[in-house]
Amino acid sequence: MRTILAILLLAGSAGAQSAPATSDASPVCASLPNTTFEVKTDNGGHNASPVAGKAIVYFLQDDSNFVARPRPTTRFAVDGGWVGATHSDSYFYFPVDAGEHHLCAIWQAGGLDAAVRSGAAHFTAEAGHVYYFRAQNSSRQDGVRTIEFGRVDSDEAKLLIRQYAFSSSSVKK
Repeated sequence: MRTILAILLLAGSAGAQSAPATSDASPVCASLPNTTFEVKTDNGGHNASPVAGKAIVYFLQDDSNFVARPRPTTRFAVDGGWVGATHSDSYFYFPVDAGEHHLCAIWQAGGLDAAVRSGAAHFTAEAGHVYYFRAQNSSRQDGVRTIEFGRVDSDEAKLLIRQYAFSSSSVKK
């Protein structure tokens, strides 16, 4: 009986030592400061090339299934800090270092319930590569509004970018 108990205790402590570490870097949009962005868009084509040691992340806002008005402004964060915002079928890009990154997208206040309208994703960037993430906003006639946030295929993203406006944003003061 003592032998079985000793084995169970050793197995339990070994399991505790090999358990995966939790990351404080996981984005929780609600824990970010309630920053409000002013967004401007233009229809000129904007493309980025990665700089040495960095990758590029494109953020796209797809409102093709958002029938309500006004359309949301979507804020994006990388590793717990805001990097910009989009509005109504637009995009922007942001350079990141190689390595693991945690992203989130959330609707900016303005008549939309931002507390429930958020999404998160993570990925590992390689220097010199380009990554695409889409916030696909939807609304229905019955008032239900959702956001789906995730990585999008590069070919699909390039098609959308040709149709979308380029977004530049600044923090409202």
